Amino acid sequence: MKARAIGTTLALCLVGATLCLAADGFLGTWKLNEAKSKLTPGTAKNSTVVYSTMGDNMMVTIDGTDAAGKPTHTEWMGKYDGKDYPVTGDSTSDARAVKKIDDHTLTFTVKKGDKVLVTGRIVLSADGKTRTVTTEGTDSTGKKISATAVYDKQ
Repeated sequence: MKARAIGTTLALCLVGATLCLAADGFLGTWKLNEAKSKLTPGTAKNSTVVYSTMGDNMMVTIDGTDAAGKPTHTEWMGKYDGKDYPVTGDSTSDARAVKKIDDHTLTFTVKKGDKVLVTGRIVLSADGKTRTVTTEGTDSTGKKISATAVYDKQ
């Protein structure tokens, strides 16, 4: 369950970044830079995140692997207004909320039902080439978890 929480947290961070795309620095394809990231071994990881717009909504598509190494694919569409929007393809969560702080910063929350699983922050570098997602949460046993994922723009 710890791996699920970390995976969910990373996914939410990516969704948060997608919502910030309205500032257009977040738009595009982002690839995980494992060498610069601090991820817990044996947990889920989001390898590629794509941010695009759909009308006045942000669309975030995430591909990666679960803790067992099996492929995952999740999608989230919403606004960066801090309200919950549904996520598909993630059995560990059902909603994400993203809020734009400024043109380079997003915060996000990942939920299952009314329970907050993960919170995080997505920060776009000044040059727009790197996105750093930090997440914190609690796994199913009550143990605190955290991760930092660094993504390079493609």
